[in-house]
Amino acid sequence: MKLVIQRVSRAEVRVESRVVGVIAEGFLVLVGFEKGDADAQIKKAARRVASLRVFEDEQGRMNRGLDEVKGKVLAVSQFTLAGSIQKGRRPGFDRAMPGEDAEPLFERFVELLRLQGVQVETGIFGAQMEVELVNSGPVTLLWDDAPT
Repeated sequence: MKLVIQRVSRAEVRVESRVVGVIAEGFLVLVGFEKGDADAQIKKAARRVASLRVFEDEQGRMNRGLDEVKGKVLAVSQFTLAGSIQKGRRPGFDRAMPGEDAEPLFERFVELLRLQGVQVETGIFGAQMEVELVNSGPVTLLWDDAPT
C-alpha cells in the first residue's frame, strides 16, 4: 500500500468538470494498492493518517493533528502509485492490484478514517479525475507499506 500525504490549505477533485470532493485545511491522500495488500496494512495506514501531527502550533512546530485544526481528508484512489519506472520509458504496473480488488480496500481505508473521527471526502474510484490542491508548507509525506 502506498500513500502520498500532502498537507493542504485546500483541495478538490473533479470528475467530468463536476466537483465530487472538496476540503479546506487537512490532507490530500493519494492511495495506491499493490497485490498482496490486506486489512493489516489498511488499518495501520488509517491509524497513521488520523494521528499525524504535522500542523504548526504557536511556536511554528509541527505538533498539531487533524482534530486540533478541524482538518479533513480528501482521499483519492491512484492506481499509478503502484507503477514502476525502473525499466523502460513507460511505467510498469505488474505490482498494481486490479481495480475490482482494490476498490473494497479503498472503501475500507475511508471507513477506518471515519471511525477514528476524521471527516473524509473522496473522489470516484476508477474515474478519470482532476485533482487541484494548495500544498501548505509544502509538506508531502510518503507511506510505503509493502505486504509481508
